[in-house]
Amino acid sequence: MGWLLTHGPARRALGLILTAAAILLFLMNLRRTGERAERAAERLDARERNDAIHREMLDAAARRPPNRDALADRLRDGRF
Repeated sequence: MGWLLTHGPARRALGLILTAAAILLFLMNLRRTGERAERAAERLDARERNDAIHREMLDAAARRPPNRDALADRLRDGRF
């Protein structure tokens, strides 16, 4: 192992190999970070869709008739 550190060409090759490995690890980490960000964006979109559906359900519940007679009146008038 000491031979690698004392000879110029071997030392240069070792430096290039280490540099290439560092760049490769950096690119792999960058890819993984991008995948995480994509999953987070998908979760956010799903949550926004669910919240919109929930809001629509709450709005519909707020507009419901208060009793059976009001429901019958709405059905007779065709406002349902």
